[in-house]
Amino acid sequence: MSKPKFDELKEIILESGIKVRPVYGPEDIKDTEFDKAIGRPGEYPFTRGIHPMMYRKRPWTMRQYSGFGTAKETNARFKWLLEQGQTALNVAFDLPTQLGLDSDDPRAEREVGRVGMTIDTLQDLEEAFTDIPIEQISTSLTINPVASVMLAMYLVVAEKHGIPWDQIRGTTQNDILKEYIGRGTWIFPVEPSIRLIGDMVEFCSQNVPKFNPFSVCGYHIRESGATPVQEMAYAFEIATTYIQEVLKRRLSIDDFAPRIAFNFDIHGNLWEQVAKFRAGRRLWAKIIKQRFGAKNPRSMTLRMIAGGGGGGLTIQQPENNIVRGAYYALISALSGTQTMALCSYDEAYTIPSKKAALISLRTMQILADEMGLRDTVDPLGGSYYIEWLTNEMEKKIEECMEKVEEAGGMIKAVESGYIQSEVSRQAYLQEKKIQAGEIPKIGVNKYVLEEEEAQIEFHAFNPKVAKEQKRKLKEIKARRNSQEVEEALQALRKAAQTNENIMTPVLKAVRAYTTLGEITKVFKEVFGEFKEPVGL
Repeated sequence: MSKPKFDELKEIILESGIKVRPVYGPEDIKDTEFDKAIGRPGEYPFTRGIHPMMYRKRPWTMRQYSGFGTAKETNARFKWLLEQGQTALNVAFDLPTQLGLDSDDPRAEREVGRVGMTIDTLQDLEEAFTDIPIEQISTSLTINPVASVMLAMYLVVAEKHGIPWDQIRGTTQNDILKEYIGRGTWIFPVEPSIRLIGDMVEFCSQNVPKFNPFSVCGYHIRESGATPVQEMAYAFEIATTYIQEVLKRRLSIDDFAPRIAFNFDIHGNLWEQVAKFRAGRRLWAKIIKQRFGAKNPRSMTLRMIAGGGGGGLTIQQPENNIVRGAYYALISALSGTQTMALCSYDEAYTIPSKKAALISLRTMQILADEMGLRDTVDPLGGSYYIEWLTNEMEKKIEECMEKVEEAGGMIKAVESGYIQSEVSRQAYLQEKKIQAGEIPKIGVNKYVLEEEEAQIEFHAFNPKVAKEQKRKLKEIKARRNSQEVEEALQALRKAAQTNENIMTPVLKAVRAYTTLGEITKVFKEVFGEFKEPVGL
């Protein structure tokens, strides 16, 4: 029998720059030591998962990103999702809230409640979680520069529900370095922003031990155009930067590392995505153990939410996104995620409709209950190709991290614009390949339908939301104790000007129904505002 002529086949190069051969065998992983590189699930280096039984014992948490309009509207959506079997909440805030602007701020005009829930004061968050069993679920607050304020509000809501802080489970995204790179909802300069993260980690380690004070988001870096390798490498560089800040506070790595969380993206080549996460788990375990000297195995585990990224969805033939979402969910399960979230098929157009959100939730539930994804741990473990690709991805991630260190570390790399330029360049190259047809995208550059009309239920923006929110805000300001508000703001200003942890004065301000904008204004006066590097 003649040997196949592999050189006649089309060359395949993954987005991470790795060339893929048609066939793999034992010789490709002959130098891979099982115990050191692969191991058992739940054991160092955690390549195969961070728990011994993984989904066989408990399925992944299902958490859809949701929130729009007023707190009352969002509360109704939360209750509906929980009734449909969702097991946790992921809160979306509108842009003014993310940027620390009150609803009556002229800069918030026409954005109030548009792409998320509006929060001006504690009263709004109280309303959003009315009759929500927060003692039974985990809540993710997707907010960054003003994460300290939103955490304080959530803790006070818990108090009012009679729930001790040590029982509260959840996460604040609180990853400001990613904002400078990938999303743009920054407010303060880099150094004081990282200080705020350090304050929150310190506070949570002492008072809210089950809460994740930050979740490093490779997700948004990937969505901005980064390769899978850059996504992981930049996320790890960001995480180590935050760790170094916290270690200055005389905490040991094992005091807080078990609560570090990550948020990662899934779209693109199935095998590349799976290998990305297996390599990432292994490398992160080494970093925490070898570089930071952790002793607790839980400190070395990479705990993550990973789901379908909007960057993989298309405006063209939007129903195809249902299929893409199902594959993204499959990748997430095969990758060993702790929490899964899927973008809905209509998100290239609008805030997800109930129908679209339900399809995404049912997709995750079908995987868990019908498709056998919970039968055994790491079913791809031992595959010649997967293990080889995991090794290659780990090498590439390490090389990318070294480049950041050569650029002076993540803080300098962000302040100079180096990381932003790298991501922008990659996004440009990727888009050129899609437009040229080098990267196939069904419905976009392959199997295109002419004169197609998408059947999408658009989310109607309601201008009455802003009017109602302003009315509520005016009433709150009229009935609150102005002296308490002023005293709270003075205490906050004093803490911001010194090395005092800001969480206690933020809590005091929140309890007095000080507005988000008033608190943010104090921080701006003390810290200043971030200016994006010229030329980006």
